[in-house]
Amino acid sequence: MGNFGLILTEMIRRPGPSITALVVVAMGVSALVAVESVASSSEQQIAAQMKQLGANILVLPDDVSLQDYYAADTHGKSIPEEYVSRITGAQMTGVEEISPKLTIDAEWESTPVVLTGILPRTEFYRKSSWQSVGILSMELDPVNTGVGQKCEGCKGRSCQISSGEKTKLSSYSTTRIIHELEKDGLLVGADLAASRAVKKGDRIELLGSKFKVAGVLPSTGTTDDVRMFAHLHTVQDLHGEGPVVNVIEVMGCCEDVSSGLANELNSLLPDVRVVTISQVVAAQITVNSVMNRLSYVLFALLMAIGGASIASVMFANVTERRRELGTLLALGATPGMVGRMIILKASAIGLVGGVTGLAVGVVMAFVIGGQYLDLSIGIQQQAALVGVAAAIVVATVASFLPARKAAQLDPCVCLQDL
Repeated sequence: MGNFGLILTEMIRRPGPSITALVVVAMGVSALVAVESVASSSEQQIAAQMKQLGANILVLPDDVSLQDYYAADTHGKSIPEEYVSRITGAQMTGVEEISPKLTIDAEWESTPVVLTGILPRTEFYRKSSWQSVGILSMELDPVNTGVGQKCEGCKGRSCQISSGEKTKLSSYSTTRIIHELEKDGLLVGADLAASRAVKKGDRIELLGSKFKVAGVLPSTGTTDDVRMFAHLHTVQDLHGEGPVVNVIEVMGCCEDVSSGLANELNSLLPDVRVVTISQVVAAQITVNSVMNRLSYVLFALLMAIGGASIASVMFANVTERRRELGTLLALGATPGMVGRMIILKASAIGLVGGVTGLAVGVVMAFVIGGQYLDLSIGIQQQAALVGVAAAIVVATVASFLPARKAAQLDPCVCLQDL
């Protein structure tokens, strides 16, 4: 029987101490893999969403705390729609898009739905006060307009469409702007439409009013996919609290946002809260950074505990097996062979613990991230490799002193205990 056979036999005969050390190592690896995978997937989702943002500034009621950029209008509080006129009338440098929104809860065939009122671009043309400030002066392709392009020379101009532009729903996934929408028109998010087999032309009744589905929005990977959208003024009538909105989304030129556009908006509207997307992203990145650091701190602590457990198990194993080890030495086994047996056993515990922890961490990442945080989880390979490798190294290092003690045993002294 070779070294591996002896090790396997020993672990089967005495499973208790080995399992204890294995569990501690597995816990450390699983925690590292799960947290790192969730944090990494969160960062990737943030990066993907940044490419789809149609606004980089939010104007919110003063006492609202922002938890999610895409759910910024679900707080139930409101500000006057008249603030939109103030922003357009101020002719601020760098204001390219303005999108006021009002979100209310509704019910469709006994199913709760979220109904969001949006103001289409054509409505801006109907207001002479908004036309006069030149906010609709440039003609751009709405499919290619949005965050993610290099912003060159946009300072001092507005990026809007000409009066001849037609409705293009495909642009919504990048600009979050609808070009045309009738007062009884309804737009349905991609996921909601798919789940209820909704198609263009269908009739839907919400809050006692009948709507005609004007189109199904393309998938955006955000909460918009499970919402319905109607004309802002129609939703305001259903809401019954007058011309109010929950949020005003502003797309500002990247140069001007960084050079103080948000401060100008705060000065213009002192009773609101102006949040830039950079603040939201910074907050999310900070949370992810804290999670990353905590995962490695927790991993290091558990590895230290696991290493101490393995060393303790190996020392106890050497003491318990003095007669067996002495017999092996008396039969011709070399001290090096005996020492390697102890090291190999500890390494086996580290390997099995690392692989088990990796498997558990993957399951935890998918359960926590996929089920509870609604993230598309991808396993952080670096964390997985670091976790398994560290488990093996820690176990091997922890077994060095017990292996040395085993190699230095005197077979004569050991056999005296028989």
